[in-house]
Amino acid sequence: MSLLPYGLARRFLFGLDPETAHDLTISGLARLQDSPARCLWSEARVDDPVTVAGLRFPNRVGLAAGLDKNGRCIDALGAMGFGAIEVGTVTPKPQPGNPKPRMFRLPEAGALINRMGFNNEGLAAFVANVQRAKRFRAGGGILGLNIGKNAATPIENAVDDYLIGLDGVYPHADYVAVNISSPNTKNLRALQSDEALDALLGAIAARRDQLAAAQHKRVPVFLKIAPDLDAAQVEVIAATLRRHGLDGVIATNTTIARDAVQGLAHADEAGGLSGRPVFEASNRVIRQLRAALGAGFPIIGVGGVMSAADARAKLDAGADLVQIYTGLIYHGPALVADAARALARR
Repeated sequence: MSLLPYGLARRFLFGLDPETAHDLTISGLARLQDSPARCLWSEARVDDPVTVAGLRFPNRVGLAAGLDKNGRCIDALGAMGFGAIEVGTVTPKPQPGNPKPRMFRLPEAGALINRMGFNNEGLAAFVANVQRAKRFRAGGGILGLNIGKNAATPIENAVDDYLIGLDGVYPHADYVAVNISSPNTKNLRALQSDEALDALLGAIAARRDQLAAAQHKRVPVFLKIAPDLDAAQVEVIAATLRRHGLDGVIATNTTIARDAVQGLAHADEAGGLSGRPVFEASNRVIRQLRAALGAGFPIIGVGGVMSAADARAKLDAGADLVQIYTGLIYHGPALVADAARALARR
């Protein structure tokens, strides 16, 4: 059990601007992760191994991408008991993201809105940070590296950015996540349409085959999709995943819908809504994917996991693994162990 009660830390952090609190936390974790101070936030990892996409996950609970965009805190976050950590989204070139303010809390709804816009230090710095992380992976943790495109890259050239990203992260990843579902990069979600998705996944699959042959290892590739899809769109995505031999799907990213938060402060801010309000939409997409993909195709369920019961519901909907992000912000590291224990009992 962590020595610092999260309620105390949250009271302090929630008194700050959300992005200031985030930056302060990431900087502190990065600075202290190799020191005895890690005991302040450490939680014992629940042992519940499961093999998904050929990878042995120590337990079924992972951290979603977006919290540690530059891969600075892999070992610190791993100490919270996660079976998997996904970092990024990283783009080929550094970029500042969207203008501030760009992150907002909706505590009445257990939610966040962000329009960060893939702010990150670029591929070279990201890979260097990943290479410095040792402890989490040495202990059996699974590391996912999440790639995207630069905002300045025209959408018709998006494939080029994803291939650069794939080339850069492939030697260092346990799995690669291809993010085409952030609502905060102009036209990015257009890549989920049938023709654009077919071209992108075809190119990624071909490059992955080349990398696997050259490096003598086959790294699984997952596609991260949005919750704002209808059943027909989910069917197209499922068929395209199968056609190009991708290894799994991450469902889902944030939502642009605001039905669940109407009338709340910040509800009309542009960006992606995460947390409790996206829970049902995410589960709907997971159920549709499982029906379309059949048994055995790996699905990581993410969106609105705020409790152990929410984690169980993701598996009931058809997911093999779950990820959390906003739940960690609201409830702290204890949520990781609670969810992992619930899924182990299941």
